[in-house]
Amino acid sequence: MPKNSNLALFRRGIPQEIIFIFLVVFAVTLLAVDIKMQVLDPARQIVSLGLYPLQKAVMFPRDVVILGQGVMNAAELIQSENEALQRRRIELAQVSSSSAQLATENAQLRRLLGMQNDKSEQPAVVAEILYEAPTPFNRRLIFDRGELDGVAPGMPVIDEGGVVGQIVRVTPVSSEAALLTDVVVSIPVQLARTGLRLIAFGSNQPGKIEVRYFSSDADIKPGDLLITSGIGGAYPAGLTVGKIDTVDRDASSGFAFAIATPASHPDRYRHFLILRNLLNQQSSQTPSSPQNVEGSTTNAAGDARARRSLN
Repeated sequence: MPKNSNLALFRRGIPQEIIFIFLVVFAVTLLAVDIKMQVLDPARQIVSLGLYPLQKAVMFPRDVVILGQGVMNAAELIQSENEALQRRRIELAQVSSSSAQLATENAQLRRLLGMQNDKSEQPAVVAEILYEAPTPFNRRLIFDRGELDGVAPGMPVIDEGGVVGQIVRVTPVSSEAALLTDVVVSIPVQLARTGLRLIAFGSNQPGKIEVRYFSSDADIKPGDLLITSGIGGAYPAGLTVGKIDTVDRDASSGFAFAIATPASHPDRYRHFLILRNLLNQQSSQTPSSPQNVEGSTTNAAGDARARRSLN
């Protein structure tokens, strides 16, 4: 008679309740033994070592997100620190250049006992170059600061070397600056050595500026430092402009002509300061046509008189 294999289904084993109670007691016993004697540390270390690759695989997405956030935060921190250092360096250079004018005016101020110098700290906006727009006739820099940041046409742009140029066109979110060497820019200047007031113009020679309309017997020579005189109100007094290279004197006409090299370096840096002087702030608050001051920059004194007539 064949053996009935179905009889194995009716065999009774150990009840599940007893197995459960046994496992609970065994687990509690292991806990007690581990707490008292710590005999399971080797087994725990082996299990932890085996589970470590699985834990790293599970935590990998989180680690990638944390790493990405750390890189972005570090990049933002470095950029903000670089902007702060660049601004501080430009401000220190501005203070240093102002000392030359203060030394020149010291003798005159001592004679004027009743006068005080009420100049306050010059407010400024840090701007970064978006791109450079060269043309066959001039060079322009496009900045990432505009009318919403308080930038207005006519405001001067400086770096740690000195005057870079002047804002000539403004949009709500960007601005365009004509470099100091642009033919549409003119700046009232004076010699730091003698205090002689002159006017510097953009030149057709690359990287140069011109000083015109002064007497042929004027005390000016190569190496003289040009600083802003502050006349007209567009540029604060005391900013470094450049140094005289050559002087061409014409005795027959009675006038002389000088070539100078700007002290600024617009090709070296990405961040500059746009100075917000009171004259430009008042003019930006008056209704005007499209914000373009290319015509007005050719004559700083006439520009100042026009603004005063509007006010």
